[in-house]
Amino acid sequence: MNVKIDTKEKFHVITPIDGDISASMTAELTQKIQPYLQNEVKNVVLNFENVTAVDHAAAEKLAALQQNFYQNNASFVICCLQKPVEAFLADNELLEHLNVVPSQSEAWDIVQMEEIERELLDGE
Repeated sequence: MNVKIDTKEKFHVITPIDGDISASMTAELTQKIQPYLQNEVKNVVLNFENVTAVDHAAAEKLAALQQNFYQNNASFVICCLQKPVEAFLADNELLEHLNVVPSQSEAWDIVQMEEIERELLDGE
């Protein structure tokens, strides 16, 4: 799977180049993203601006990957969903299991808020 990776101060933006995401591609994507949990900057923003289709198994794997990030005190946000992908996820009741925002700017806001929340909870 071809992806573009852009590292920011608090997160990595992973942008798949391929238009269709299948379960096997999601497994490959997971192998690329999972190591970020070992980095100092653990948060990931998955930019789906180029993705026009996702199969059901791939969406379930993305939800599991997101859960893994949250269990490891890291953020995982998906942004820039195309309308057909958003509709597919909503129709299959998967959209509600994913942390999805309309833009990369809003994804950055979510990451910042979650970082603050984790700091506050660690302080208690």
